[in-house]
Amino acid sequence: MVFTNFPKSVIFILLNEFAERFAYYGIKTILVLYMRMKLNYSDDSATTIFHIFISFVYFFPLAGAIMADSWLGKFATIFLLSIIYAFGSVIISFGAIPILKTPVEAITVIGMLMIAVGSGGIKPCVAAFGGDQYKLPKQAVELVKFFSIFYFTMNAGSLISTLLTPTLREDVHCFGQEDCYFLAFAVPAILMIISIVIFLLGKPFYTITKPTGNMVVLVSKCIGNAIVTKFKERKTKPRSYWLEYAEPKYGKTLVRDVSILLKILVLFLPLPFFWALFDQQSSRWILQATRMNGRVGSITIKPDQLQMLSHLLILVFIPFFQFLIYPILAVVGIKRPLQKLTIGGILAAVAIATSGFIELKLESLEPVIPRSGQAQFHLYNLLRCPYRFKFNENLPDVIVPPHVHYLTNMIDIPKYTEWRIEARINGTEPYDECPESATTFVDLKERQVLGLSLYHDTKSPLENLELIQFEDNPIMSKSGVPLVRFITSHPDTISMKNLDSSETINIENFKRHTVKPGLWRVTYDYQYEVDIKVRTGGVYSYVFDQRLGNLTFQTYSLRSANSVHMLWQIPQYVVMAAGEVMFSITGLEFSYSQAPVSMKSVLQACWLLTIAVGNLMVVFLTSLKFFDSQAIEFFLFAVLMIIDMGIFILLAMRYKYVEYDHGTEAEMSDEEKHEADLNIMPSESEEEAYSDNEDVTDTDYEE
Repeated sequence: MVFTNFPKSVIFILLNEFAERFAYYGIKTILVLYMRMKLNYSDDSATTIFHIFISFVYFFPLAGAIMADSWLGKFATIFLLSIIYAFGSVIISFGAIPILKTPVEAITVIGMLMIAVGSGGIKPCVAAFGGDQYKLPKQAVELVKFFSIFYFTMNAGSLISTLLTPTLREDVHCFGQEDCYFLAFAVPAILMIISIVIFLLGKPFYTITKPTGNMVVLVSKCIGNAIVTKFKERKTKPRSYWLEYAEPKYGKTLVRDVSILLKILVLFLPLPFFWALFDQQSSRWILQATRMNGRVGSITIKPDQLQMLSHLLILVFIPFFQFLIYPILAVVGIKRPLQKLTIGGILAAVAIATSGFIELKLESLEPVIPRSGQAQFHLYNLLRCPYRFKFNENLPDVIVPPHVHYLTNMIDIPKYTEWRIEARINGTEPYDECPESATTFVDLKERQVLGLSLYHDTKSPLENLELIQFEDNPIMSKSGVPLVRFITSHPDTISMKNLDSSETINIENFKRHTVKPGLWRVTYDYQYEVDIKVRTGGVYSYVFDQRLGNLTFQTYSLRSANSVHMLWQIPQYVVMAAGEVMFSITGLEFSYSQAPVSMKSVLQACWLLTIAVGNLMVVFLTSLKFFDSQAIEFFLFAVLMIIDMGIFILLAMRYKYVEYDHGTEAEMSDEEKHEADLNIMPSESEEEAYSDNEDVTDTDYEE
């Protein structure tokens, strides 16, 4: 059995991790769409806020490690920060209840901050606390198995969550709305509360160690002391290396370890950019998927569900790479961790470029919309007579024939905002059944398509002709559900019945409505029926006109339904997952094996900081808004990633791998460590590994 000879406490820690990862990824999966659809943020704003949130999540592990190691201990730190985490999850859930009328934006930000503090703070503690449950060296084999099971449990929780929460978000209806973000947030919040209960139940079985001091703090003090002392003694007591100025206070051993740490951190400098690409899976790639067709047979894939591929592929790729890909790469001389890191970064560039090509296709299918400083008129003539539309002096007159719609060219509006528009019968024929003219004033805004429809109720006097105004931009809804508008020359009743679910909607003339994709039966004036089919992403206008007993019905597709299939995103997820395996796992292994034993926890904290910095890079580049095209932005990220990996190669070529050949450092005294330091043997440089394909023997590390 898997858990034979395992400490009982481990079961509670694994269940706690499963529930916590479910909670975190459940919220993370739907967060961008929530900000876009419910908080009405633009795509850029939602992306920026999301990546700031992720950045905070990976900044707070440093604080959590300091709390655990210096003051509270791991158990108390996990417990207290988990409570903050749970409160943040609950706050976001209640903010998603529309009937409460809460300040949703403020509540969401507070909840996200609490989740970042809690999730980030416990991140460096849970796995380490699990490791504390084992007695070494007696249970060394069981400890290795624990970390494997721990990693599997973590990904299992993430996988199930990314599959379930989008379904709760879209397929469940609550509070009179077509979705239920409250439930999608509430289930992860409940799982987070359950994780705390599970964690507490295991307390009688835990091995709880006391705080012993945090190495991050000690390293910071050592570096600070070296800088200050050098400033004071650089002339009176010069030393060959600046860190040596800290030796009188902190000793040669710590100074040596910090020196090795800093050499590795130089290699870390280009690494954050990988995470700038990687974490766009949960922001830009989801937003891209909202403009794609997710229908597969009778199943519809949600835009945020495809993220589950990332977790599933990681579980599949780890053994696949270990037993097949890495041996093949070794044949051509690619064995070194830094070489694998480079390939992982290049794969990330390929993945983001792939998403760029898909974006190019999507952009080619988008309708042309006004840019900054531009606008358009969409004119609808529902009457039996032709009308001439007169605008301001800078726009020529437009003649619209009977029962026709007309979209003007782009209008530059640098000066004019208020427009006087007159519609008058065109020609000299005696159009006795049509009103002569109508006039209206409109406040035209940039980037706007303003609809204007001639409307005359036949029951009213002939001169009562109106020009009805409405927003008519051909932009799909933020949720991707179809948008329909009915335009009629009569105030008759219009209703729609879904032929799949029997759902009925009463339609208000000229108003745009959101409806489910599918086949609908439209009933006009209780007697005329027509079937229409609407699809995800489509924007439609339907015109009914009844004159002299004749009914005309016309369909105008302002924006075509999503036609590019969501499964085209699979290649970019596959390539990015392969990049993650070669980059993330290899990076962790490299950091652990190359660092002195006293610096291993510090280096893990620095590794997490690269993720935080990478997400801030997305925020920075997104805020600059170099391009209107999202495809060009993707290609920019790909090019910058290639340049970034070029810089990394130059740094890696100068790096000397080290081999600790005096047993486990943890078992050495300071004197033994110092003696071992004299025997640290630099192996073949990365430059030699890149310059030829000769076989190079991997360094074995005893951890």
